Amino acid sequence: MTGLLVFKDKLKFFYGKYDRYITMLIKFLLGFLAFTMLNQNIGFMTKLKNPLVPLLLGLVCSWLPYGAITFLAAVFMLTHLYAISLEMTLIALAFMLIIGILYYGFQPGDSFLLLVTPILFWFKIPYMVPLLVGLSGGLTCVIPVSTGVFLYYAMQYVKQNAGVLTNETSVDLVQKYAQIINSLLSNQLMLVMVAAFAISILVVFLIRNLSIDYAWMFAIIAGTVTQLGVIFIGDFVFNVSVPMVQLILGAVLSVLLAGVYDFMFFSVDYSRTEYTQFEDDDYYYYVKAVPKLTVSAPDVKVQKISIKKSSKGTKTL
Repeated sequence: MTGLLVFKDKLKFFYGKYDRYITMLIKFLLGFLAFTMLNQNIGFMTKLKNPLVPLLLGLVCSWLPYGAITFLAAVFMLTHLYAISLEMTLIALAFMLIIGILYYGFQPGDSFLLLVTPILFWFKIPYMVPLLVGLSGGLTCVIPVSTGVFLYYAMQYVKQNAGVLTNETSVDLVQKYAQIINSLLSNQLMLVMVAAFAISILVVFLIRNLSIDYAWMFAIIAGTVTQLGVIFIGDFVFNVSVPMVQLILGAVLSVLLAGVYDFMFFSVDYSRTEYTQFEDDDYYYYVKAVPKLTVSAPDVKVQKISIKKSSKGTKTL
């Protein structure tokens, strides 16, 4: 345990020293993975499918704020959609404008969740999103996470129905818009995932704010059980298809990663918990103080001992 704490302190020191470059690297990876994911799922614009395009755009993203990265990814997505269906492009544009006006006009700062959520779906470990968001964010984060879930399943819809979307003579324009919107909003698997993530974020957020020992670990476990419970109920009620092995493995990996996050950002020593109280003119205050787990790296000093030979052949130190 001491070794892990020393390693954690070294990481914190390293990040504090090179935080600017580490942040740029994180933004590069976020942008590169987002554009690569879009090319893999809805890569209908041939010129944008060049592997160098995500790489170059990722380098650009390393200098941009998260909101600008999200905007650039939205333009990239709309460009791909325009290559296959004008109707789908206009629907996606309207949806993004509504989310941008109603949420990000008043609550900026969480736009990266719109990208992180689909990316983790792409990597088959989306179940860690509600855990980490519930531990470090607020209840308003439900909106960008749910939007990210919708965008992922919207991309899957476009990928699976490319032939129907490019068919311009099968139905009239109004019917085609209605068909696309109905297909997107009636996706029962998407609705189950949105419900599972939203309820899990709520559970994790409430438990991690309780004044109990190991609140964060209990929150991680409760959030994971909540997700699995909602998905199993959805499977039973709506007959949605969720690969069981992938679900269990993804949940286990998500718990492990959330545990690492807990160790890095909320390491406390409950054995040294202190309770105190004080008062002012209007209130009595009862405070529970839990010290953080900290340890300093061992200060190892190496002392050199020189050995010299005397004229008589004896050795002196």
